[in-house]
Amino acid sequence: MRILVTGGAGFIGSAFVRMMVGEAGCSVTNFDKLTYAGNLENLAPVEHRPNYRFVQGDICDANAVEEVVSGWKPDAIVHFAAESHVDRSILSPEPVIRTNFQGTFTLLEAARRAGAQGPGRFLHVSTDEVYGSLEPPIEAVETSPLNPSSPYSASKAASDLLVRSYFVTYKLPAVITRASNNYGPYQFPEKLIPLMIANALEDRPLPVYGDGMQVRDWLYVEDHCRAIRAALEKGREGEIYNIGGNRSLPNREVIGQLLALAGKPESLIQYVPDRPGHDRRYALSSEKLMHETDWRPEVDFESGLARTIDWYRSNAAWVERVRSGAYRDYYERNYGAREAFPR
Repeated sequence: MRILVTGGAGFIGSAFVRMMVGEAGCSVTNFDKLTYAGNLENLAPVEHRPNYRFVQGDICDANAVEEVVSGWKPDAIVHFAAESHVDRSILSPEPVIRTNFQGTFTLLEAARRAGAQGPGRFLHVSTDEVYGSLEPPIEAVETSPLNPSSPYSASKAASDLLVRSYFVTYKLPAVITRASNNYGPYQFPEKLIPLMIANALEDRPLPVYGDGMQVRDWLYVEDHCRAIRAALEKGREGEIYNIGGNRSLPNREVIGQLLALAGKPESLIQYVPDRPGHDRRYALSSEKLMHETDWRPEVDFESGLARTIDWYRSNAAWVERVRSGAYRDYYERNYGAREAFPR
């Protein structure tokens, strides 16, 4: 199976690439622009494997996308590439709309033009944030109304609808997945858990928005990747599948557990003004995916959090290179002279 992965140098995308490169009979091309969140160090374990190749490119560049889709003829496209940080989308919405909506359109058009020679499956990776904030005990199901609250979640909701339209209108074999908050190794330290871990390990203040009682469902990244594989292989065309970790916790409780596991005092917590439009609670039902594919999350939150803290403790140099920007030199040092498609 030939899989084209967009955004495969990001946190979740790189975890998926590492998993699929390890699958017998699977060949992966990773198409990534290498924005600030794209880090090729995440793929060092597989970069020399014969069934893996990296192509630097922008999903908004129609010519580059056309070349990789029509030139390589993947059996499936798994579309991770996105601007995913809510705070950045609030400060500067344009890059988020461009990448998440226009980029998805460009990729869909390339897949549509490929016709019968195109991908047999187009899997679009989305987010639980498209459902907006939910009052307890409500859990979002795949038919729940979309109610996005930020430019980021609105751009993802719009791209979801666009993907759906290409299935209905053009019969493009598309599947949409919507996942809850991911955590695990290699996550860029601007998101909640890696930021709190990195700061705690260095005895820096831990900035917590508002009262810290925003509730999120936590999903270990490897469980998410297994769910995507299940939806790719067993999901029905035209369907949406929620992917949750079945563990909803307030941010304040997550940080408390994190500090206890790291052996750090809660006095490091520093409450800061809440961000605009901050959703209070996300919650997903994954019953549909579990029923149709037999997928289940395997890593409980306490074990996953401990595993994640241990990884960041053992990879302080990785965190430092991300914070300093030195990770950006990895491409030039390791990929500069390589052909995208060796002849």
